[in-house]
Amino acid sequence: MGNLLEIDSVQLKFGERTILNNIYLKSETGRITGILGRNGCGKSCLLKLIFGEIQTNEKSVRVNGNILYEDYRNPEDMRMLPQFNFLPKHIKVIQAFKYFNLGFSEFCNLFSEFSDWTQFKIRELSGGNIRIIETYLILKSNTKFCVLDEPFSHLSPKNAETFIEIIKQEKEKRGIILTDHMYNYITKISDDLYVINDCASYKIDDLDKLKDYGYLR
Repeated sequence: MGNLLEIDSVQLKFGERTILNNIYLKSETGRITGILGRNGCGKSCLLKLIFGEIQTNEKSVRVNGNILYEDYRNPEDMRMLPQFNFLPKHIKVIQAFKYFNLGFSEFCNLFSEFSDWTQFKIRELSGGNIRIIETYLILKSNTKFCVLDEPFSHLSPKNAETFIEIIKQEKEKRGIILTDHMYNYITKISDDLYVINDCASYKIDDLDKLKDYGYLR
């Protein structure tokens, strides 16, 4: 059975500045929802708002018709990959996989360079390697929806392609929402594509429309 996430009636202001207004998008099991927009347009704010990290009274976020509230975020409903590393620096690599109830050997089948690093602490890894682990954990976790903020930006082209294949596989189990400055990856894998322009969201059915909204020249 599939799941449906809908976001609408969004209005977000910082002081007198309107960040988001007239926003609607949806995500559902079996589909990848991509969000594009110029720097500073509010993409990350929108993802944080969906996840509940930014609060506003002017929004509606629903999973299968049930409204989600900031003070009750169930990881079985949604998990988010933020722009910056989130794993505690003091824990060991193997502990991170235990926290998410995921096997380490399956991960090493895809990223063999990690096979001898089970006892390394997170702080001993490079930022790029931490990003690989975190992105994998979020995508493979037991949740209805994954929200990914900049999943490709710190990866090598080879690892980015590996994650593209993982995302394609995982969308059969959960809805996936993602945004990234590496827009070619987003347009390549998205089943549904939105662009944020002048605080509002627009569904894109033709990539040439991205030029009309000032995203591509």
